[in-house]
Parts: sequence; structure tokens; C-alpha cells
Amino acid sequence: MKTSGEKIKLSIIIPVYNEEETIAQVVNGLKNELSKLDLDYEIIAVNDGSSDNSKEILENIKEVKLVNHPYNKGYGASLKTGARNAKFDWLLFFDGDGQHKPECTKELLKYTNEYDAIIGWRQGYQGPALRQPGKKLLHIVADYLAERKIPDLNCGLRLLKKKLFLQYEHLFPNGFSLSTTSTLTFFKEGLNVKYVPITINKRCGKSSVKVSDGPRTLMLIVRLIMLFSPLKIFLPVSAVGFVISMGWAIYDLINSNFHAISKSSGFLFVASLLVFLFGLLADQIAAIRREIKR
Repeated sequence: MKTSGEKIKLSIIIPVYNEEETIAQVVNGLKNELSKLDLDYEIIAVNDGSSDNSKEILENIKEVKLVNHPYNKGYGASLKTGARNAKFDWLLFFDGDGQHKPECTKELLKYTNEYDAIIGWRQGYQGPALRQPGKKLLHIVADYLAERKIPDLNCGLRLLKKKLFLQYEHLFPNGFSLSTTSTLTFFKEGLNVKYVPITINKRCGKSSVKVSDGPRTLMLIVRLIMLFSPLKIFLPVSAVGFVISMGWAIYDLINSNFHAISKSSGFLFVASLLVFLFGLLADQIAAIRREIKR
């Protein structure tokens, strides 16, 4: 934590969607833990169009700033709404389902002098079995894009500088993948990211995993590649096509006594060149998009 005597000013953002069983306990646990720390804070609960009694429960909890979405917009949209309504310099994202332990907050706060993002690293967490193949593939792609091993790609407990989160907000989706996208954004933009080991509670209620999450995960992978490193896909494809076309052309020349090459090898060579050029174009577009500021 800060050693200069200046208090950390912290905005805690809790996305809430049908969390009537846990939300009061989550908020009160946070308030109890934060009261032990030397900091200024506010708690912002974003009710994302809940159809249960979450809104009514939050309205009766003191010292909570409640922001309501008129309908369900998504996990990412809730975090962005909270960030826009925050008045302090640091944002702490804290899920409303009871998974996160309030005492882990002080562990993240230890690193605010050195880092731009401090993210929880869930120890022993696996998640629903249905998600494991997609998550494994997503981790492989993320590690490839970030060019480093990412311990926990989408933990919801994270501490971020507000100005940086809002700077890249236009890149973040409104859905479940904001955590993944923001993690990669911070890595790819050369910001300082720290992972802190944490333990979590068992989630209350049913998992929201659906069969449709499989295609959504695949689309997320494609989106991340095109956003951060298009050449990591275009360049290998182009290189493979080029090598095959050269081998094919040499084979044609040998078999024709060095008089001609086939149309197929020529077509493959041109195709590999076009893929490379499209990759360069996509890389420039992606770089420009990441530079756009709202």
C-alpha cells in the first residue's frame, strides 16, 4: 500500500444479477473488512436488471451507491457502468455471488505503488466441467497472444487504475468476457500486471453455463486474435502456404526439365502473398483501434 501517508481512494464495484441470496452478506462483509483498513472508499452496486429481490435488498443497505440498469445488459456492461460512476482513482471489481473473500482485498492493495492492475489468482479453482475444454483452448490462445503464462485469465476479483480502465473501455465487451479482454489489453499495452494468489468460496446458486457458451468462447478467441495480434495467425498461414508453393514449384520444374511450373503452385504462391498482405492490413487496423480514445 502507499507509504507516503496518502490514503488509497477506492471505488468497489459489485455487478449484481439475481443475487438475492448473497448480496447482503457480500456487501456487509466488504464493509466490515474495509473498515479495518486505512483508506477512503465507496461501494457501487450495479443492479443489472435483476428479476428477484436484489434491488430491494440493496436499497436497504446503508452506504451503498446503487445504479440500476433497466434490463439485463451483461457482466461487462455492469462493470463499465460502475467505472463511469466511480469517483476514486482505483477500481476494485468484486463479484456479488459470494465467491470472493473480503479479506483478500488487503492482499491486492499491497501492490498499488508498483502496478497498474492487480488480479486475483484463484488457487485450486477448476470451474464447471462443461467449460473446461473451451477454457483450456482460451488459455492456450491467451498465453500465445500475451507471450507469457497467464495464471488466471478471468478472475473477477481485480484492482485496476480507473483512468486506464476507462482509456481502453471501448475495447471491452458487455458480456462475460470483459475480464479476459481487459487482462490481455493490459498485457499487450505494456502495463504492469501483478497476480496475487487468493482462495475463494463456493459459488451460491446455479452456474449460468449454457451450451451456447461453447460457440461464444470460440468467437471470443477469434475476436482476441484479431484485436491484439492478427499477424500471429496470418503470418504462420502465409508461411505454410509459401513453403508448400515453393516445394510444389520445385517439383514441377524438376518434372518438366525446368521449363514450367503448374498453375496450382502459382496460385498457392499468390494466395500466400495475399494472406500476408491482409495480415499486415489487419495488424494496422487493430493497432489503430487500440489507440482510439473515447
